Amino acid sequence: MKIMRVEKTLVSSNRIDGFGHRPLLVVQDKVGGSRSVAVDAIGCIPGDWVICVGSSAAREAAGSKEFPSDLTIVGIIDHWKEN
Repeated sequence: MKIMRVEKTLVSSNRIDGFGHRPLLVVQDKVGGSRSVAVDAIGCIPGDWVICVGSSAAREAAGSKEFPSDLTIVGIIDHWKEN
């Protein structure tokens, strides 16, 4: 699991059918850090600190073992101060 911060929504007009209509969000592990794209399985907003899972856990958290994701948001952190 990783702690990351939601930066913004990623709009993608073309997707493979397997993605359906699940939101995609741009996340960062720290300010100025590298960006990743995560599937939003719970309803986050920009600025939220979240818990992300990867690999097979990401696919299952997104709804199916066949889901084409390697990073899925599974929780919103209530209180977190960045170091």
